[in-house]
Amino acid sequence: MAVPSSLPEEANPKDLTASVTRLAVAQVLVLSLWFSVTAILPDLAAAHALTLSDLAHLSSMTQLGFVGGALALALSGLADRVDPRRLFVGASLVAALSNLTLLVVAPDSVAAGLSRVLVGAALAGVYPVGLKLAVGWTVGRRGLVVSLLVGALTLGSSTPHLVALLGGADAAVCLIVTSLLAGLGALLVAGIPLGPFHAKSPRVEPQDLALALRTPAIRRAYLGYLGHMWELYAFWAWLAVAARAAAIEAHVSHPAVFGSALAFATIALGGLACIPGGQLADRYGKDVVARAALVGSFLFGLVTVLSFSWGLVPFAFAVLLWGITIIPDSPQFSAMVADAAPPEKAGSLMALQTALGFTLSAVSVQLTPWLAEEAGWPAAFAVLLLGPLAGYFAVGR
Repeated sequence: MAVPSSLPEEANPKDLTASVTRLAVAQVLVLSLWFSVTAILPDLAAAHALTLSDLAHLSSMTQLGFVGGALALALSGLADRVDPRRLFVGASLVAALSNLTLLVVAPDSVAAGLSRVLVGAALAGVYPVGLKLAVGWTVGRRGLVVSLLVGALTLGSSTPHLVALLGGADAAVCLIVTSLLAGLGALLVAGIPLGPFHAKSPRVEPQDLALALRTPAIRRAYLGYLGHMWELYAFWAWLAVAARAAAIEAHVSHPAVFGSALAFATIALGGLACIPGGQLADRYGKDVVARAALVGSFLFGLVTVLSFSWGLVPFAFAVLLWGITIIPDSPQFSAMVADAAPPEKAGSLMALQTALGFTLSAVSVQLTPWLAEEAGWPAAFAVLLLGPLAGYFAVGR
């Protein structure tokens, strides 16, 4: 994308690298809160004599809380009106404290659900706001920079599975560790400078958000993102549980360890795949990379569905490939919005995009375990493949 002469020059590469790296590390730490409960869900269910369906709402409540927070950001324009660093730090601390609520309340209580809603709402002040900070640093390398931030989100999402794998399946350990990591992430962001392309808006009007409908490039990015989100969080949220079930079927000695290990490796590899995806996007086009990832996700998801009957090794290999291809399109949809939006409105429009996507994902997160109980995990995962298929045709050429 060409940079208009009225815009500032690209940032010094050293300054860009230092600031974006610090921001990415902070997002890894804070976003470990997202699946802090999902990673220990089987243990919570067993400890309280509950089923996974009884606790499935804890995962979807996080999604719904995020939706509410992202909508509040989009409608108020806070991400474009206030210092995003302060918003990021405050939201991180609120999320960290809310995460600890499950230490003192029953997991199937109303208070537990509300605590996850608050965690999700606070994380809306971390992820879209982090994107706002990132796109303020560059235009020419925006595909890579946003990919680094989404990769950070992905690695953060895998962190609770690593904690569980290393012996922290106990609820208290996982909740305390992830909250401490989030607090450290807040400290890292406090002193990050703003980039040369950062822009503030005095206020956000409803017609500003209508740009998402009026601008074809933004509209396509939104629709593609919706297809992507239908499968992403349901896959991430329930992968460890599905892998554990497959390990039990294969008579593995420690199925919980296998489930946590495979979930961590799969999600983490997807985060790393975002980096070359971003480099290719800046070179060949963001829409090209997005479409390629959607195709790969559909194909490897289909192989995963079939591999449930092939044995544990083919299943694990297919899952890893699905995890690698399921995420690199996500940053490109955000970067496409940032490219097509006025700089002073980019934060609000990206917040609206994530709000819509996470609204849809809350449905698939809640639907997946129900389908698994009724028809099995292969059928549940097969339904998720409708997302990348629809997203591919929505993006167009």
